[in-house]
Amino acid sequence: MATASDRIKELVDTLNRASRAYYQEDREIMDNLQYDRLYRELEGLERETGITLANSPTVSVGYEVLEELPKEAHGSPMLSLDKTKDIEDLRSFIGDHKTLLSWKLDGLTIVLTYEDGRLAKAVTRGNGLVGEVITNNARVFADLPLKIPYTEKLVLRGEAVITYRDFEKINQKIEDVDARYKNPRNLCSGSVRQLNNEMTAQRNVHFYGFALVSAPGMDFQDSHEKEMEFLAGQGFQVVEYRIVTGDTLDTAMEYFSSKITENEIPSDGLVAVYDSISYGASLGHTSKFPRNSFAFKWADEIRETTLEEIEWSPSRTGLINPIAIFSPVELEGTTVSRASVHNISILEELELGIGDRIQVYKANMIIPQIADNLTRSKRLDIPQICPACRGETQIDQDKDVKVLRCPNPLCPAKKIKSFTLFASRDAMNIEGLSEATLEKFIGKGFLQDLSDLFGLSRYKEEIIDMEGFGERSYENLMENLEKARTTTLPRVLYSLGIPGIGLANAKLICRHFDQDMGQIMQATEEEISSIDGIGPVLAKNLATYLAREENKKLWEHLSRQLHIEAVEGPADSTLEGKTFVITGTLEHFTNRKELKELIESKGGKVTGSVTGKTHYLINNNTSSNSSKNKKARELGIPILSEDDFIDTYAPEAAR
Repeated sequence: MATASDRIKELVDTLNRASRAYYQEDREIMDNLQYDRLYRELEGLERETGITLANSPTVSVGYEVLEELPKEAHGSPMLSLDKTKDIEDLRSFIGDHKTLLSWKLDGLTIVLTYEDGRLAKAVTRGNGLVGEVITNNARVFADLPLKIPYTEKLVLRGEAVITYRDFEKINQKIEDVDARYKNPRNLCSGSVRQLNNEMTAQRNVHFYGFALVSAPGMDFQDSHEKEMEFLAGQGFQVVEYRIVTGDTLDTAMEYFSSKITENEIPSDGLVAVYDSISYGASLGHTSKFPRNSFAFKWADEIRETTLEEIEWSPSRTGLINPIAIFSPVELEGTTVSRASVHNISILEELELGIGDRIQVYKANMIIPQIADNLTRSKRLDIPQICPACRGETQIDQDKDVKVLRCPNPLCPAKKIKSFTLFASRDAMNIEGLSEATLEKFIGKGFLQDLSDLFGLSRYKEEIIDMEGFGERSYENLMENLEKARTTTLPRVLYSLGIPGIGLANAKLICRHFDQDMGQIMQATEEEISSIDGIGPVLAKNLATYLAREENKKLWEHLSRQLHIEAVEGPADSTLEGKTFVITGTLEHFTNRKELKELIESKGGKVTGSVTGKTHYLINNNTSSNSSKNKKARELGIPILSEDDFIDTYAPEAAR
């Protein structure tokens, strides 16, 4: 029977799909009356249950950029689980005990704390003792409750995950093949540990609770199952589980093993937890593992095949990576014929040779790997010539691992990454220049340095005759290049690919030096590091880059090709030199981004954390004991409500 929290999730999904269709796809899937009726039903259910999801259309979660992720020790160590691939070991562990058997999700473990019914803190597992505080990012998870009916202090653990479908969509948008994520877990980890939670929101991160740590005043009748039911009743998605004993284990295993192939949520096995809380606690734990739970890892499906070739693939960093090409085999429902060997050390350990009989499998049922080499002929030569530039290769030792590298600084494989960044949306925004197209142009010798992009018209006939091109494609490219000539200095500075210099840092630097590249070129490392928000590492990177003769020549070439528009400073400099931090819910402004833009339009700056450089904290709940309020009081920083801010600095924003 569907519960009120189930209906809330259904309404949120329906209303968000309707909004997306109307505002982003120019189509209607329901009329206004129907939308309003469902919206009012959702508002009523949220009031009735006390549950509000982060992606509910009734709330607007502001975005916030942090300077760093603070560290925090866990209240109790988060231990790993002992594990097996043998179902009989799992059966022996379960015995006659009522046990919860659930997915072992493959994402990032998070500890959540709720106070007064609201999300107060989110911390990653980290090393099990100390994690990173990612509260801002958790607030924009796709389906995490921001508000729950239980008002005592609630602590739970769960897994942040990104579905396979979203993983594929996100990877497809990354044109640089080397920059793509290897698996959903890596993507999830990078998304959750962002300093900018707007990026986290775009990644569609989901959260599944798998353990309740504490909920004072609640009686769960000595049952973990009751705890899971309680969490579901608070609006959390909980990991799917089955109740088993040793006698009923086989039926549950059949269910999970049949569903794993179609499951959208990444999982690398199962977890068994004794239902009895007191019995599990009485068992204690070893130095590494709790004794009340046990993990089961899927036995890998292994196939035997023949190694046909080793393909050596140059990367953007100069590494040349070996990839095994073998006779196609069926693994976990798909046909595979390639597997990364990663480096020379692994290749030598496997004693690979062309024609060898090898065993292959999919790690976590996803990534093809070589399990073993049955022949071990060692019939394999390490290439002495780079396949990209035909220059000599070298074998390096990188942290006890042998790798093959191309030392040629002009190797075209290395160029591709810099050209791809230069053409990207936040840089020069040259549409129609994919990595594949740039690779073709570089391979044909059209591009030596970045400025050569604006001279591609010299190769008109060759480009028109290229596969995938034609007259119209060439004309579109020329139009886009002409459009890109008119730009701003921060975009150009970012596009150069200087380590650590993102668009936001480029704006700070250019603003400090009055949008004058001449001043930037002559600036010392000390002058650059004096800029508020630019540390010594970034200052050194910029100064070192600009000191190189080849980079000075590149700027000379580029400056002749570009029309750099002046970036006007704020017309109103009321807040010049003042730094603000915004927290809590807003009433006068739609979201934090709107208030941030107003502050910046008046010359001010908005950061994510309260430090000694902060001038004001904006929080409508000025008397709360939130961490930011406490920090502001400790440092003697004034805490302003929205009304205080508007009355003093922005009377035009009064509504």
